[in-house]
Amino acid sequence: MNCTPIVPIVASPLESRQKGRNMWAAGSHVSAACAAPGLNLQRSRLVATVARPSSRLGVQSGSSEGQSCRTGLAAVQQNCGVAQCRTSSSRSASGRPAGRRQVAAAAAAAPPASTEDPELPPASSSGDRCHDTDVVIVGSGVGGLCCAALLARYGYRVTVVESHYHAGGAAHSFEVQGFHFDAGPSFFAGLSGPPGSSTNPLKQVLDAVGESVECVQYKKWVVYSPSGTFECVCDAESYAANIRRMGGEEALRQWRALEQRMAPLQAGAALFPAAAIRGDPGILLTAGRYGPGLLQAGLVANKLTGPFSAVVDEVVTNPWLRGFLDLECFILSGMTAKDTICAEMAYMFLERNSGHSTIDFPLGGSSAIVDALVRGIQKNGGRVLLRSHVEEILVEGGRAAGVRLRGNRAPGGRPEVIRAKKAVVSNASVWDTQRLLPEGAAPASFRQESMGTPRTGSFVHLHLGIDAAGLPDGLEMHHLVANQWSDFEAPQNVINVCIPTVYDPSLAPPGKHLVHAYTAGNEPYELWEGVQRGSKEYKALKEERSQPLWAALERIIPDIRDRASLALVGTPLTHERFLRRYKGTYGPAISARTGSFPGPATPLPGLYRCGDSCQPGIGVPAAAASGMIAANTLAPLWSHWQLLDALGL
Repeated sequence: MNCTPIVPIVASPLESRQKGRNMWAAGSHVSAACAAPGLNLQRSRLVATVARPSSRLGVQSGSSEGQSCRTGLAAVQQNCGVAQCRTSSSRSASGRPAGRRQVAAAAAAAPPASTEDPELPPASSSGDRCHDTDVVIVGSGVGGLCCAALLARYGYRVTVVESHYHAGGAAHSFEVQGFHFDAGPSFFAGLSGPPGSSTNPLKQVLDAVGESVECVQYKKWVVYSPSGTFECVCDAESYAANIRRMGGEEALRQWRALEQRMAPLQAGAALFPAAAIRGDPGILLTAGRYGPGLLQAGLVANKLTGPFSAVVDEVVTNPWLRGFLDLECFILSGMTAKDTICAEMAYMFLERNSGHSTIDFPLGGSSAIVDALVRGIQKNGGRVLLRSHVEEILVEGGRAAGVRLRGNRAPGGRPEVIRAKKAVVSNASVWDTQRLLPEGAAPASFRQESMGTPRTGSFVHLHLGIDAAGLPDGLEMHHLVANQWSDFEAPQNVINVCIPTVYDPSLAPPGKHLVHAYTAGNEPYELWEGVQRGSKEYKALKEERSQPLWAALERIIPDIRDRASLALVGTPLTHERFLRRYKGTYGPAISARTGSFPGPATPLPGLYRCGDSCQPGIGVPAAAASGMIAANTLAPLWSHWQLLDALGL
């Protein structure tokens, strides 16, 4: 599960070819939110020629400039121009997007697409975007949007700049032939319920800005292992029974012993909410609200911030159980138990033992979350500028002072500049942030440490539209395939599968399912480095490297190749090019054995950071928490205190 707790630490700053657009055909900025090893990508919304009031994300063009293109399958039209994100007007009374069925009906009979990603860039925007603001946030990933939403609530003038067509960074959805795919995260928990009911930082941000998402709740997923297939249920006793069935009595005994060791750790992790953390000495006061709870967390802080393996090694020797724990860690953090911070797993144990743990799927997909965050920004006067690629972070007088956008469309042909009175917050990766800074603007040690940050692998994605006729009614949404019960970081070993139309049929045309399969952050970028996109070599490599995904899907739906009418393949090069992720990486591979993720501050005054390259790390809740921490750090202490009161924390 993609849930991350926060440990109170104030860190040192240095610590298919579609001729139209699919999810990969985006001029995306370096805005990567984090997800359980399904990277989150954001791409243009295809709008069929059927009349449709507005895009599902509610993005409106700032000019009449437009571009039409053909997919060879269906005519599509993409709104272009200087775009500012606005709440969609085409929503039902329940808040869910309208107009999807019109698109689906038009595309239902379309022939299969090929498996190549398109190569056309988005049309350039026009108009002068120069202005002054308090805070500029570079990138609209989950971390950036959460930071912006809270800063706007705190009363700051906030501008989010995003190179892509739509807000969302990695947590986006895209549409092809009436299929609405989530490009990345689809496994969420703690998103539903009344305000103040969840420990998920993302839900806390939504509560803070008075927004919510409608969710379907469910409790299990299916694991396919070399020794058999089994269901994982979000319930402590069901989980234990499964461990006994697969690993035997000794595995169960060791599991119970591990639960006992984790009990004080999960209690400590739960007593200090992410919303209370700030990256300055003010944390001493916000932490003081939690009195004995803070003391309890402090007593176990060394273990919470260490590797999970330090606890596992004390009581677990059973090979099957050790493998299972490594797999859980890998799905959560992209690393195994020896490198995953124990606090993440403590939160997992806490949720599983709570008695009310469920998995939430947001109706409409992950873009429903993005929509809600954007509404939260705008209702408090913030702005989200799309098609606004940051060329450089401005540094003046030794301080981050704003951003320079690509292009010279300001009056007189001068560069477009957005000046930030208070701060620039980078939602870019640790590596890509450095590429935005002028040479010599920050200490050499900052650049050296940032560029030397270890990274996880990348992804190969397979998005399918399939015929749903004759499939069993009991088909589950989430599936996890482990080809070997060890070395989970090995290329193509672990594969994630999501079939969201199990719970939200409106995401596909009538009678269809959509399927997303991907290698879980374990695809080596080096295999793709130097290969030219669109070349015969590239096409052959895509065909070769997508075969394990097809094989994994055949364990779930044996005749899936015959059922597929649409197949789209994404690669590390598409991640690198369109998400501007350094070497297509899932994120930093910072081991809990040797280091920790840095906090929001940097050695360059005025420059802050949020996202998966800083505390607390990788994962959607972690990204949301990073945005909270950055916003809290910039806000006055009293305003932060009032926010905690409002959240009931």
